[in-house]
Amino acid sequence: MLTVNLPLSPPPRPAATDHSTKTAQSSHKMSTNNESGVSSQPTSENYTMMEAFEWYVPADQKHWQRLRGAVVGLKATGIDNLWIPPGCKGSSQQGNGYDIYDLYDIGEFDQKGGVPTKWGRKEELLQLVQSASDVGIGIYWDAVLNQKAGADHVERCQVVEVDPDDRTKAVTDPYMIDGWLGFDFPGRGEQYSAQKYHWYHFTGTDYNNANQRTAIYRILGDGKNWSNFVDKEKGNYDYLMFADIDYTHPDVEADVKTWSEWLARQIPLKGIRFDAIKHFSEEFLASLVEHLDAKVGPGWFLVGEFWEDSLDAMTTYIRNMQHKFSLFDAPLLYNFSQLSNVENADLTKVFDDTLVKSEPVNAVTLVMNHDTQPYQALAAEIQPFFKPLAYALILLRAEGYPCVFYGDVYGMKGDHPFPPSCGGKVPDLCLARKLYAYGEQHDYFNYAQCIGWSRLGTWDRPFGLACVMSNAGPNEKWMYVGQEHHGETWTDILGWEQSEVIINQDGWGCFPCPGVSVAVWVNEQAEGRDRFGRFDSNIYKE
Repeated sequence: MLTVNLPLSPPPRPAATDHSTKTAQSSHKMSTNNESGVSSQPTSENYTMMEAFEWYVPADQKHWQRLRGAVVGLKATGIDNLWIPPGCKGSSQQGNGYDIYDLYDIGEFDQKGGVPTKWGRKEELLQLVQSASDVGIGIYWDAVLNQKAGADHVERCQVVEVDPDDRTKAVTDPYMIDGWLGFDFPGRGEQYSAQKYHWYHFTGTDYNNANQRTAIYRILGDGKNWSNFVDKEKGNYDYLMFADIDYTHPDVEADVKTWSEWLARQIPLKGIRFDAIKHFSEEFLASLVEHLDAKVGPGWFLVGEFWEDSLDAMTTYIRNMQHKFSLFDAPLLYNFSQLSNVENADLTKVFDDTLVKSEPVNAVTLVMNHDTQPYQALAAEIQPFFKPLAYALILLRAEGYPCVFYGDVYGMKGDHPFPPSCGGKVPDLCLARKLYAYGEQHDYFNYAQCIGWSRLGTWDRPFGLACVMSNAGPNEKWMYVGQEHHGETWTDILGWEQSEVIINQDGWGCFPCPGVSVAVWVNEQAEGRDRFGRFDSNIYKE
């Protein structure tokens, strides 16, 4: 039996403003500081974020409206912050915003096919933000700063083609191309920003309009090259797609920093998710974080998409950012995928080589996102039986800041639709986190096909829980939940295990779970038990 005792003070910038003591509150002991033996320090509540979209959400410009109608239910089930999709105008009304055209158009100007983005109009976005704020949900912006798409005209510039597998190697002599590199923003004009973008504001592109040839073209100019402050995959991974922005150019740096201040004035945000951070200058991003602290105020939650299965690369990035930054735990997601696709896999190894084990305060844990969902380029298959296990592992333990996926809560659309995963139980697992996943954590990772843990509760959040899971046949675990619970009857909040467990006088119980499943045990009389099973996943009203 292992007991997790995490530090009771956060790092210089915690993983999120709203859960700045999440490590402390998740492992908070009943420490005493008065003669009565009762702690006078309230236990901070657990927080959960949700990625509030999936790749195949209909392009009907009604997404902001749908989310606005859902915030009450999301808050009631334990969701505290929404990572919304990129709200800036893309190259078309069908684009998800990663094909970003104009940072300063958030559904306000008639550009690229109309006024709204795929998600809706600016006024609908502001209504969503206000409604979310009214119920206590914060908004995280999805900032796409690596590239621009949908240029207004071609510009002539000198380039060399590079080897796609080693972008440090030129494979041609310099020559001229006509690249889609001119951005005038005619629908917006100079409102909010007079900055226009030209070929010299970019380091690379992928299309020569003169001969309709696709390649990776590195743009030449005085001192111009790929950034040195990017991932070294493919020699240098500065170039990802479209027109690659050059953050060594002072016009670009000034414009993006000005935009960050403008965005903060337009929308009361709680944080930012930065897209594709291993593809643009780490040096610039560090300076942008300092700029945000100085101009907006410290405290925004900042998380980056550094999609990498190398733990060393991720921990190095966090150190370089002075722990002011969180990263999504890609290695954990890949562990889930691997374990779910191997018969009788060893569940005790689920946290091996993961960010949440190495840097728990700076790890955002997840099971799926818009890039890894089925039929996407980074699709990571997690078998349906394993999804509930994975969600229990990120939601009910002390470490990490969990992010649940819209597609698992509401289902996925597109040519290959999927219903909500886990039999619709993801919201119940979120609610269990909010109500019961507090206090000392005791791990029982002593059998390869069946693991479990218990949370003992705290003086002011006393109920606790016990979680047991199996990727083989039915099984059970003797686990300690605390002597204060002796005599209580505990049942499975998910309803998949129908038996009851009576806690013995020493605070132990024998907790079963069904085969290839999970059970989450809580006192049947615990406050909030009547709130389970009430979530409405029919966001499309179909």
